Amino acid sequence: MNSKKALILPRYQKIFAGLGENIKLARKRRKLTAEQVAERAGIHRATLHRVEKGDPSVAIGIYFNVLKVLNLEKDFANLANDDKLGRKLQDLDLL
Repeated sequence: MNSKKALILPRYQKIFAGLGENIKLARKRRKLTAEQVAERAGIHRATLHRVEKGDPSVAIGIYFNVLKVLNLEKDFANLANDDKLGRKLQDLDLL
């Protein structure tokens, strides 16, 4: 099986690391153990650890499941919601 590792530049890895840290803090604020969140998200504890480290090779659906357990799925719905650049490009094309 040919497994490709996600190539992420360091400046973008910081974004993933920040997301992972935010997820970890949200879990702790809710006083949930890693085992509880992993079980409710339907993943292994090791996978949750990778999510909380901001591993970009973890599937986006797993990030969503973890956010859902933490009642943060609305945050997920806001990803790429405000596409200012795309709208400007679209408007320029209309001229």
